[in-house]
Amino acid sequence: MVSSEGIERLAVVVGGGLAFAVIGVVLFLLVPDTLSELLGVVLALVVALVGLRFASNAADSLFPTYDVAEVAVEGPISRDGGGGPLPTSPGSTPADDVVEQIDRADEDDNVRALLVKLNTPGGEVVPSDDIRLAAERFDGPTVAYATDVCASGGYWIASGCDELWAREGSIVGSIGVIGSRVNASDLAEKVGLSYERFAAGDFKDAGTPLKELEDEEREYLQGLIDDYYDTFVERVSDGRDLEPEFVRDTEARIYLGEEAHEMELVDHLGTRREIEDELADRLDTDEVRIEEFEPERPLMARVGAGAKSIAYAFGAGIAGVADERGFRLRT
Repeated sequence: MVSSEGIERLAVVVGGGLAFAVIGVVLFLLVPDTLSELLGVVLALVVALVGLRFASNAADSLFPTYDVAEVAVEGPISRDGGGGPLPTSPGSTPADDVVEQIDRADEDDNVRALLVKLNTPGGEVVPSDDIRLAAERFDGPTVAYATDVCASGGYWIASGCDELWAREGSIVGSIGVIGSRVNASDLAEKVGLSYERFAAGDFKDAGTPLKELEDEEREYLQGLIDDYYDTFVERVSDGRDLEPEFVRDTEARIYLGEEAHEMELVDHLGTRREIEDELADRLDTDEVRIEEFEPERPLMARVGAGAKSIAYAFGAGIAGVADERGFRLRT
């Protein structure tokens, strides 16, 4: 059954389209006697289509079709989705895009709540924190929802939301930080390569794979990891109202949703439909209408993204090796 709001919205669209169609006929068929009939019909149709677009936009403003915004964080989290000289996974999450989507939803008067869909193993530290901060400053209820995986950086993001939902079989946790490097010094020696250092600063080349780590360098890099971990624990304990020692005691383990709920790492277990019902009660409405917010990208950017997806099929292996050349830090 069509709602009265839907009928009113349709009336606005149809009425606006007809109005512009009449204007087009008057301007291009009746008034200028010198215009050919065919050209007049074409121009009238163009005006009608433009008018229909304006009427549709006006109807969206007068009768919004959504009251909840959804943004998705899927795949590994990085600053720009993995941009670089070599092809990377098209399934990664560009943090800047997600932040832009959340901010746009916050500025939209139609949006009363934010749903953050999480299906990520984590990723880079600062981009994860940027998304957390964007969710934290959203003016309204914020609900994080774990589908398959909400680990590490994903849980970091969830700590900025009002609550976290998950399924019983969701993978949740991994509250920790990891740094890695490839030690290729033995291989370099076998093939006749040697490392010659030109650097200013004792630790400038710490983590370079072509040389063995010295004890001081290992201590220095581990210190960076520890500092990031302390920040992670602080964010989670503050955002999730958990004791810091309890967070540390998880030792970066992962848990299934049911156990995570028992440990209070997750607030509620439920399906997407149950989340929508809960949001409807909270917003005092019969049902919520969810709009998926996506990055606003120009045509050439979308074409470039498609090209990257194709290139990834051929270059993922090379990119995977290249990523391990130096010291990497991620949640």
